[in-house]
Amino acid sequence: MSEPEFTITCVASDRTRLFATGEAEVQGCKVRMQFSEPEAIFREALNNCSYEISELSMSSHIVTTARGDANYIAVPVFLSRAFRHSGIFVRSAGRVASLADMKGAMVGVPEYQQTAAMWVRGMMLDEGVKASDVTWHVGGLNAPSAGERIALTLPDDISVVPLQRDDTLDDMLLSGRLDAIISPRVPASILNGNPAVRRLYPDLRAAEVAYYQQTGFFPIMHALALRKDVADANPWLPEALFRAFSKAKKLRQDEMSMSNVLRVSLPWAAHDYADAMAITGGDPWPYGFQRNRAELEAMTRYMHADGTASRKVNPEELFHPSTHDLVE
Repeated sequence: MSEPEFTITCVASDRTRLFATGEAEVQGCKVRMQFSEPEAIFREALNNCSYEISELSMSSHIVTTARGDANYIAVPVFLSRAFRHSGIFVRSAGRVASLADMKGAMVGVPEYQQTAAMWVRGMMLDEGVKASDVTWHVGGLNAPSAGERIALTLPDDISVVPLQRDDTLDDMLLSGRLDAIISPRVPASILNGNPAVRRLYPDLRAAEVAYYQQTGFFPIMHALALRKDVADANPWLPEALFRAFSKAKKLRQDEMSMSNVLRVSLPWAAHDYADAMAITGGDPWPYGFQRNRAELEAMTRYMHADGTASRKVNPEELFHPSTHDLVE
């Protein structure tokens, strides 16, 4: 009998391209890779369930799991992680000089439910600023956008204001109608060198390393997920995906340590790799549920606090049961 074939839709990265080139494979099946950008992937997966296996926003996955209408179940393969200190932009002459100054501020986000925004709200909460202390403005960063990828029902004390049709977050920050923007993408004003706008943290690397040393978190953004009907029909598949993606990640990490011929087009890639390994104790990008449980617990706690999750989700609910005890 021929092997089943599945399509995996995700962002192209060093962790995923190996399946397209044939350097990595999933045992027991054939896979076809379909690469796209996260905003398009998430909107299509969440609204139309179009993808059998998909990269998925963790925040949206927590939202749908909390309210009981999740069509996907995750595997603890975290395809995207990022410190979001670099995604906080403020007016150079404005009132916000620290996270604590966000209290009473007008803050723009492309989507309130975006995982990047959730992590920054969690950082703010740890500094004593609740989501209800801020007026949130939602819309396109550098061009008008469609807004939230899925509908949200937020508590009455959370103030979220959609942008006017032709407005952008960057224009509102420049004109003083916003005090800050939280966005994983960079505002045009920063890219154009406008001195009226700056990042909140002047030394990003120092801030991110300090955060990691304090929390142990390299913030999870996206996970690999299966549509539930696919997982139900193929109960062996979640573990097979975990094993395959763990192996692919290790292959690429091992490459980065090679110094005879640099495998990455950056002059200090091997040094940066060594630094990252030293700071993280040799495990800079861990997969696995148990290894990441404390971080996932913090994510579900932050999302209940900011109103995006209608209840406090237990992290185990987010992942296929067969993957709870898997280790790399």
